[in-house]
Amino acid sequence: MTTLLAFLFVLGVLIFVHELGHFLAARRVGVRVLTFSLGFGPKILKVKRGDTEYCVSAIPLGGYVKMAGENPDDPRSGQADEFLSKTKWQRFQILIMGPLMNIVLAVIVLAFVLAQGADVPAYRDEPPVVGSTLAGSPAERVGIQRGDRILTVDDSQVPTWEKLLIAIATRPDRDVPLTILRNGQTQSLTVRPTAEGRYEVGNIGVLPDINPIVQSVFAGDRAEQAGVMAKDVVLAVNGERMVLRSQFIEAIGRNAEKEITLTVKRGDQTLTIPVTPEKRGEGAWLGVALTEPTKSFTPTAFEAVRLSVQRNIESSGLIFTTLAGLFTGDTSVRQLQGPVGIAQLSGESASEGLLSLLSLMAMLSINLGILNLMPIPVLDGGHILILLLEGIARRDFSMQVKEKMLLAGFVVLMMLMVTVIYNDLTRISWIEGLMPWRN
Repeated sequence: MTTLLAFLFVLGVLIFVHELGHFLAARRVGVRVLTFSLGFGPKILKVKRGDTEYCVSAIPLGGYVKMAGENPDDPRSGQADEFLSKTKWQRFQILIMGPLMNIVLAVIVLAFVLAQGADVPAYRDEPPVVGSTLAGSPAERVGIQRGDRILTVDDSQVPTWEKLLIAIATRPDRDVPLTILRNGQTQSLTVRPTAEGRYEVGNIGVLPDINPIVQSVFAGDRAEQAGVMAKDVVLAVNGERMVLRSQFIEAIGRNAEKEITLTVKRGDQTLTIPVTPEKRGEGAWLGVALTEPTKSFTPTAFEAVRLSVQRNIESSGLIFTTLAGLFTGDTSVRQLQGPVGIAQLSGESASEGLLSLLSLMAMLSINLGILNLMPIPVLDGGHILILLLEGIARRDFSMQVKEKMLLAGFVVLMMLMVTVIYNDLTRISWIEGLMPWRN
């Protein structure tokens, strides 16, 4: 139920804001609006105010604003309040306002989230200097070592860990050229990121140069009995270097009732502590709470807006890179997701709290705004393209030409919809089990 409510909330806000943009622009230039609908199909709730019927429809996967004289085949009286009676510039304003409202929403919502402040990973904004490589990972296979500084991915600079992880995530299962700096010398390597998780995110198996920190020790448990103390920096388990909290949990989990050796740093000392994790259920328990090095992040309102604009610009660039990668084959179509995938993300984000859900909303809003501006007939961007071409040609295209263009756009969208729905279904384990070609 949480997943459904979160999905309806996120999607409802995005659709409402988008259609509100079209509605307000139409009213501003004097176009009569007949219907403002959230959803498609049969109308569940409706109320009429003036010339406009406001309604909620049964299929919550979109919405629409129906304007008088919007299409050439609509009944027309030639009155000034009809859409096609307006100039191309006025029609452009109506079409552009939907996507622009989504972009503005993304900036506002993300600025609100950022303004709340947070503890963020300390390494995120630092140069990507390798702390370790995972055993058997693509990075280990091509010889990436601790201390290597990754300079470029596919000829693009990666000044921070965040930039590096994004660059690798969008390039699974393809050969990717890297440039690294080792002992003052640059080297060129080619690595092939593996596709991991249900969204097939690229990963080469490099970790930052950090270590998990013992936040607290539970009284009476085996860690305390062995002498582990709060603020100890965990360097290794059985000689395996620990970088992330998740690594430590995994290492403990596979050693229930087996003595292990913890290597920790306490002040200026490096200590070796033997300890035996206790078996609990299917896992193991040591009795420590770990954290990773973080830094506090609390911007002013102005800084939050500036950072929001910056991050949305970066997200837009990533969207265009991903779209270009779909055409060149550099991006896997498995990274696309549709309504089911968005619903899953909404549920997961809602379980983490309101700020996480709002962050997801901001990300989806910028995606919706940018994608609607793509020059594909049927989308807002496609209609804008037709207006632009008509302006260049200094004449309106015939109804037959427009129908062919809209049909081509419809076919493209249907192919995309089939792809994302298929991706969504394959991420549901019991449905994937019914697909013999996936097993």
